Amino acid sequence: MLQTAIPFLFMRGGTSRGPYFNRGDLPADRALLSRVLVAAVGAGHPINIDGIGGGTAVTTKVAMLSRSDEPWADIDYFFGQVSVEEQLVDFAPSCGNILTGVGPAAIEMGLVDAQHDTTVVRIRAVNTGSRIEALVQTPGGQVEYDGTASINGVPGTASPVLLKFMDVVGSKTGAMFPSGQAREMIDDVAVSCVDVAMPMVMARADAFGLSGNETPQELDCNKVLMQRLEHIRLQAGRRMGLGDVSQSVIPKFGLLAEPAAGGTIRARYFMPWNCHPSMAVTGSQCVAACALSPGTIADGLARHPEGAAQVSIEHPSGSIELQVDYECREGDLCLHSAGLTRTARLLARGEVLVPAAIWDGVVDSTA
Repeated sequence: MLQTAIPFLFMRGGTSRGPYFNRGDLPADRALLSRVLVAAVGAGHPINIDGIGGGTAVTTKVAMLSRSDEPWADIDYFFGQVSVEEQLVDFAPSCGNILTGVGPAAIEMGLVDAQHDTTVVRIRAVNTGSRIEALVQTPGGQVEYDGTASINGVPGTASPVLLKFMDVVGSKTGAMFPSGQAREMIDDVAVSCVDVAMPMVMARADAFGLSGNETPQELDCNKVLMQRLEHIRLQAGRRMGLGDVSQSVIPKFGLLAEPAAGGTIRARYFMPWNCHPSMAVTGSQCVAACALSPGTIADGLARHPEGAAQVSIEHPSGSIELQVDYECREGDLCLHSAGLTRTARLLARGEVLVPAAIWDGVVDSTA
């Protein structure tokens, strides 16, 4: 069987991992691109045995980078969420964990020149249009991966990557509350449909008879619960103006509860057909906005600090901390920016091979 070789970096970004490609090394046509990514990851099998995926939604993610033509940005970051067991790719969302590796990957690929000590990489998330600044440690003009920063869900320590998110409100729908309400009823369950960095529908864990402390495995095995969440999610997608979301990973689902370890709020984040082992970076911003906004289902669960606030979200692997700059005006939340520190590491570099019958390697000049 003839195969096509595609250069790539294999990186961990936050609590996710996957291949990082130069967009120019891939086909421009979206349908063909999907087939190439499915083949590279090995989608369509529970452990992705015929590809480089890891058999979970956090290890079947793909980043595609290119120099940006937007004056503000250095890099365009195009994200693809490849399915584990279905041969599908969803280009609707972005991923904040994979985003953590974009700055280091752009420098490693030669798309951005490293500066002395610290390099600021300005990133446009193509999927959502949001803007992010990544501060990457580059002593001596090289990406540094060793360091003392730690994040829950990843063993050991590594060099910190500081992310500052802008333009996150209404990332996909144009409004923080795209249905027009901070709180509404779907299937007799109170929910909040929120779009900040990632469109989500959120409910209280106790509305489903849960404590909020359940493990991802316990939640995934609760088939009745998962069916109820999906039925609500599909209706929420329509109310949020996203249409039929049965084949899309957005909106995500979140279950919220009172904090148990001194945090701001406790959350379980669904991707959406299984529970995240920790917490998505984009999802954490949406959860934080819900927790801080008056009138949402988080009322009574979370504290409401004023001004620039440290928001700590408890998740199955520990917690994630965000620095949120916001204010409340006449009862409405005005979110200015959200920042957090993550880590990334280059795991491997080389070529991933896909059958030439799927793609012969000819790149359209418009890619």
